[in-house]
Amino acid sequence: MAMGVEKWCKLAISRNNSIPSSVIRHRNLLHNGPDTVEELLERHIVKKEKSYDDEEDEILARRRLTSTRREALSLYRDILRATRFFVWPDSRGFLWRDVLRENARREFEEARFEKDPEVITRLLIGGRDAVQDALDKLVAKHKQQMEQDRDRP
Repeated sequence: MAMGVEKWCKLAISRNNSIPSSVIRHRNLLHNGPDTVEELLERHIVKKEKSYDDEEDEILARRRLTSTRREALSLYRDILRATRFFVWPDSRGFLWRDVLRENARREFEEARFEKDPEVITRLLIGGRDAVQDALDKLVAKHKQQMEQDRDRP
């Protein structure tokens, strides 16, 4: 397009010498810009260079993701291990072990795509507390049952 304008300017100068050359030069200078929108954007948009800090932030984010992923997997394995002790059936006839495993799987799937680190941390802490509470109650109930069995003749 710039080439087309130059040709027209030269043609106008050769045909009509009444147009001052300063006007032609001014027009030419105005059009010494980009020919397409892409070129315009390329020239005027500031490109963000990747700095060392950005790479460090990316590495830290990956580490954080990896550590929370590792913690979540660890929690899930702990839940599966803890459910081994729940071998009695519920009112519907399903083993509590299977019910607890299904619920844990459902909750992990619901939180699978959570991105907020604060929410993820809360979920992990809440899960750990729930597993610990369930095991504490199981141990207390087991002790109570053993005392009752010991008291019987």
